[in-house]
Amino acid sequence: MNLNTLEISQVWAKAKHVGEKNELNGFRKDKCGAWIKLSAYGDRDNKFGWEVDHITPVAKGGSDVLNNLSPLHWKNNAAKSDGPLVCAIVSHGDTNIAV
Repeated sequence: MNLNTLEISQVWAKAKHVGEKNELNGFRKDKCGAWIKLSAYGDRDNKFGWEVDHITPVAKGGSDVLNNLSPLHWKNNAAKSDGPLVCAIVSHGDTNIAV
């Protein structure tokens, strides 16, 4: 899936806002509560890297429409694959931890 900057911003807007300081530094949380960083989109080498998840996977009839897209920490997205949401990474304070 190739997304343009606007689409990435629209998906990012769905992440959980967690205070002004975090917002100013580009941090939000995904559905599992894992920290993600706006500038780390698509970066699997970054501990705050994130990807766009298909809530209903394309393999199961989902589409690329915005209401089917969600920001997830890349490890949570990889763990989910084409199945239900799996929280492999959550946060504890300002750190992400493996579950």
